[in-house]
Amino acid sequence: MKLIKPITITAIAALVLVSCKSAVAPILSTNPANIDKNPTKTTPIKEEDLKRWSHLDLAKDTIPGMSVDKAYKELVKGKKSTKIIVGIIDSGVDIDHEDLKGHIWKNTKEIAGNKKDDDGNGYIDDVYGWNFLGEATNENLELTRIVKKGDDGSETYKKAKAELDTKLAEMNQYKPQMDMIDKADKAIKAHLKKDAYTLDDLKKITTTDTSLNQSKMIMMSIATQVGPNFQEELKGQIEYVYGQLNYNLNVNFDGRKVVGDNPYDINDKKYGNGNVKGPNVEDTEHGTHVAGIVAQLRGNKKGGDGVVANNVEIMAVRAVPNGDEYDKDIALAIRYAVDNGAKVINGSFGKDYSPNKQWVFDAIKYAASKDVLFVHAAGNDGKDVDTEPNFPTDEVSGTEIADNVLTIGALNPEYGSKIVANFSNYGQKNVDVFAPGVKIYATVPNNKYKFLQGTSMAAPNAAGVAALIRSYYPNLTASQVKHILMDSGTPISTTVAVGEQAQSKPFAETCVSGKIINAYNALLMAEQMSKK
Repeated sequence: MKLIKPITITAIAALVLVSCKSAVAPILSTNPANIDKNPTKTTPIKEEDLKRWSHLDLAKDTIPGMSVDKAYKELVKGKKSTKIIVGIIDSGVDIDHEDLKGHIWKNTKEIAGNKKDDDGNGYIDDVYGWNFLGEATNENLELTRIVKKGDDGSETYKKAKAELDTKLAEMNQYKPQMDMIDKADKAIKAHLKKDAYTLDDLKKITTTDTSLNQSKMIMMSIATQVGPNFQEELKGQIEYVYGQLNYNLNVNFDGRKVVGDNPYDINDKKYGNGNVKGPNVEDTEHGTHVAGIVAQLRGNKKGGDGVVANNVEIMAVRAVPNGDEYDKDIALAIRYAVDNGAKVINGSFGKDYSPNKQWVFDAIKYAASKDVLFVHAAGNDGKDVDTEPNFPTDEVSGTEIADNVLTIGALNPEYGSKIVANFSNYGQKNVDVFAPGVKIYATVPNNKYKFLQGTSMAAPNAAGVAALIRSYYPNLTASQVKHILMDSGTPISTTVAVGEQAQSKPFAETCVSGKIINAYNALLMAEQMSKK
């Protein structure tokens, strides 16, 4: 799983130095000719709206949400639905979260704790799903694993080695600055005798201690630059740099040993366990957030609102570490979710190298044969995936292997030229449609809630709409639902900025559909298609 590099890492480092494809006619809620005449949002989004902006409506609220609220108000109310199971292949899920109650899948054929495979599916005590990582948490990037295997003379090795050297140089450049910041932060905490402090607390510190004064100046610079959440942002940045150096890019680190299997043998399947929370529930933040976007309880005023209000169950499949996922784990995770009843699978993960990609291709085709939709995050590198793939893909040598994969780019809550998140990957051939993926408020472990961003958040927004359709219109196939989400979206005709370099590009060239997901339109189209 490739996380987004903390957005202020370069700025903070500088501060330290200073201080020290479709043919179906779309159904639109507004005339397409008027979409780009809508006034852009000129005032800040209210906090209560920001927490659920992905459910708002572009025409009504001038925010590029998915019109979920409108769909519930005008189309879904009083309509009968059927149970839908959504597989979340991720870092694990806090299945005991207060805002996911009643929405967690349970294998009723399995007896918990008896150490038997009661249902004969090959997994012992898989009551709430399966943990393919066992006790593992941290992992190498795939490029690191390629380099670890040694120089085989291939172009893949040469490319991976060059990238590894570049990334290591970058992280080693940041480390002394992160060390200095971490030391300054600890000095302030010790002086104030508390872990949480504010800019005002820093301003009130008076001392003749030169070292403490320097720590004060460093932290004041950061707090002023980053804002009220500077401590949380700082923690993320330090963890990112240390995590890269200690685990992700470290050729001497072996995160797989504790699992006990051979990750390069697809037939070695007897590994992992039924603990979908993993060894530390805090490490399920990513997966718990993804699950919440799909299915957190609606209208209870505890956190955000899930896209699917009723008759939804989250199947937790832990297969994504802090680092790059193994192809074997993903392939087996997809098959597990399919075999145990998931009709929509969300995959908020991705990587640049996939040495055993055929295993994943075969799993995707298996899912297609069982009428299961796989929704995949486009990736967070701000790159064109038509030329630089983000695995898993759904094509081999330019040919689509199955019609059940929906790849999602990420949107900002700001309509106009900045509507595409600067980190989001894009591609006129290999990204299908865009969905909200910035400042998404959802569940995190231990009954908490948090704003996170990434195509990892955009994918479950799309998966939620897909699940909504499959729940209300179960006669529609995975392929039909995929194309409904693409065809019924709101077209965006403006020129937008993409990537970290803010390259200008017509939105129509950023994805296959040239559209953003619209749940209201999708349900209207599903209604029509279900009657054919």
